[in-house]
Amino acid sequence: MSGPENQIEKLERILEISRELTSTLALGPLLSKIVDTAAQLTVSEDASILLRDARTGELRFRTATGEKSEQLADIPVPVEGSIAGEVMKSGEPMIVTDAQQDPRHFGGVAQQIGSETRSLLAVPMLIRDRCIGVLEVLNKKGDLPFGQDDVDALKTLAAQAAVAIENTRLIGALRTAYKRLGELDKLKSDFISIASHELRTPLSLILLYAAVLQEQMGGSGAGEIDAVLRAATRLKHIIETMLNLRYLETGQMDLIPHRFDLRTEVQSACEDYQALAETGGVILKATLPDEEMPIYADQEKIRVVVDNLISNAVKFTPAGGQVRVALRSRGDDLEFSVADTGVGIPQEELERIFERFYQVEDHMTRRQGGMGLGLSIVRGLVDLHGGRVWAESVPDQGSRFVVLLPPYAAEKLAESRSPLSVD
Repeated sequence: MSGPENQIEKLERILEISRELTSTLALGPLLSKIVDTAAQLTVSEDASILLRDARTGELRFRTATGEKSEQLADIPVPVEGSIAGEVMKSGEPMIVTDAQQDPRHFGGVAQQIGSETRSLLAVPMLIRDRCIGVLEVLNKKGDLPFGQDDVDALKTLAAQAAVAIENTRLIGALRTAYKRLGELDKLKSDFISIASHELRTPLSLILLYAAVLQEQMGGSGAGEIDAVLRAATRLKHIIETMLNLRYLETGQMDLIPHRFDLRTEVQSACEDYQALAETGGVILKATLPDEEMPIYADQEKIRVVVDNLISNAVKFTPAGGQVRVALRSRGDDLEFSVADTGVGIPQEELERIFERFYQVEDHMTRRQGGMGLGLSIVRGLVDLHGGRVWAESVPDQGSRFVVLLPPYAAEKLAESRSPLSVD
């Protein structure tokens, strides 16, 4: 075969290996094909890949042509005093025309498998200038010398082998990390579940006895009892928030929908937060329609959405500011919105505020309490109803949160799932 035709054949074989490299994660068969191709392209008797053992620092055979692969696997090759080790340290290819006369030739291999090395070509396997191993071919047939064409072909194959090995290592590390992440996530969910359920009973007793004491003591010690009740109520809210988040994450939260007036629910929430707003010097206004706004949904969960958005707005609006709550029809949907004149939210934070535990203020310096779960739960509950929620904001001018709810989404969901209780 003439030179150009031979070169085209070599390029076709290398291209074939490249295609397999991008379409398979089976490292063993691919490396075996690389060494077989290396031997064929360089017209050599044998080929092998050696990788550095991270524990011992020695080189070990990863794969080889023919039946020698299993025999070679148990033979360590020292980095110091071997040709492969020299190639690995220098990062440069090496041609050895008479291996038996080269003092760097490691004779341990020949002694154990009964194979003689006459000539040798070795190239480094590089990943971003880091050598992870060596690709070798032995004994060019006809006792011809290895040439530059052999070096070029072997360097290309070595680069492909290095990529395959690195990809496998990265995928393995990713799978391990993903498995560990799953274990940690389960541990977190189990902890939240156990802790929440274990705290509920003693907390219920605290609330019960605090209420009894408040009634019995009348004016005496009323301030102290009120403080206990407020703290216990806040803890109860935290527990319910954590449980809601867990049920959303695990898909264990079901809707219990019925028809109710969303306008009445929003008006009730505004009345509940009116005292809190006045205490903070915030004006809370509601713009509600005159007619009813019927919706088929889970009333308790929709109330969680409404409460979270109003309480957040009141909490983050400074004294003298305003919170405006509005409800209206928007096409076939119902739009509930809460706007404030608070500190606002930077544009780059608008999507992240719905992430779990995410808070715009630094946790060490922030002025407001909370765990950063409220908005995450809002999005989860709105999604569960087939709706959408988003935030609009101009820093230092306030924010506006908008919830768009289809009035019959829960009814369609109920029909597609197991029967849910309906009023």
